[in-house]
Amino acid sequence: MAEQRYQSWMRYFTPGPVHHRLGLVCLGVGMQHGPLPPVGPRTLDHHVAIVISAGRGWCQDVDGRRHEVVAPALLWITPGVPHHFGADAEEGWDEAFVDFTGSAVAAYTELGCIEPGRPVVPLTDAGPARGAIIRITRAARQGNPLLEIETAAAVHELLVALRRTRADTTADGAPVLEALARDAFLPLSVAEHAARHGMTAAELRTAVRRSAGCSPKDYVLGIRLGRAKELLAGTDLPVSTVARRVGYDDPAYFSRLFTRRVGMAPVRFREQQGRTVPGGWSHTIPDPDRPPMISHAQP
Repeated sequence: MAEQRYQSWMRYFTPGPVHHRLGLVCLGVGMQHGPLPPVGPRTLDHHVAIVISAGRGWCQDVDGRRHEVVAPALLWITPGVPHHFGADAEEGWDEAFVDFTGSAVAAYTELGCIEPGRPVVPLTDAGPARGAIIRITRAARQGNPLLEIETAAAVHELLVALRRTRADTTADGAPVLEALARDAFLPLSVAEHAARHGMTAAELRTAVRRSAGCSPKDYVLGIRLGRAKELLAGTDLPVSTVARRVGYDDPAYFSRLFTRRVGMAPVRFREQQGRTVPGGWSHTIPDPDRPPMISHAQP
């Protein structure tokens, strides 16, 4: 009998109704390597993310066109869409996959984290995604009472990791978003933001939506409201001053916008979240390895 040239490990789960209310649930996980046999043609009723971390192979789209797959890469399997793929017969590949479903899939798709129209997505690094998948495999131990919760959390983490390491946006998208964040509090229109990058407004909208899953206006608004919340919660600045600090000369307009998006007026938010402390508010993000701690004076 010929020696088996590939290895496979996989587990499958059946989350209950209450777990489905988490928004995403993990239906299965697997890790395989070697010259694996081809898969399909077949059609599934749920999503599968297949992370190729080494090697090469191929996949066939719905129109029958064959695409080369070179690691690191992601293969998307989407519900109701026929798929057919396989590792190179000689070189093989290292594969890790996660089957998942849930109501949150629609939002992740709208935000660009899931791309139904792209069967193959180049990645800059498969490591972060494999890390999330490894957490699922660890949660799959026998008798784990938190199996469905841990695996569901890891699916969320996986989608973020895949979005962050997508090769077509990491290089160009990050600088644009960084510049928008830096200039978010300036009174600039979308066209003026675009001109700063030598882009048209349409090109900027495309770049930001591909990178952040939203329009430039919404991206800037999110940054402005985030800063406004920080100032309202951590300082005694008047609302009118907070409005000007985050780019709004009209405090009344700022208050209406804040109320519509946050669900409560700025004054009400301050009443709920305000925690002014001696020493003042800082926009510096603490080092995760050295978080703020109470310092006890030495005797």
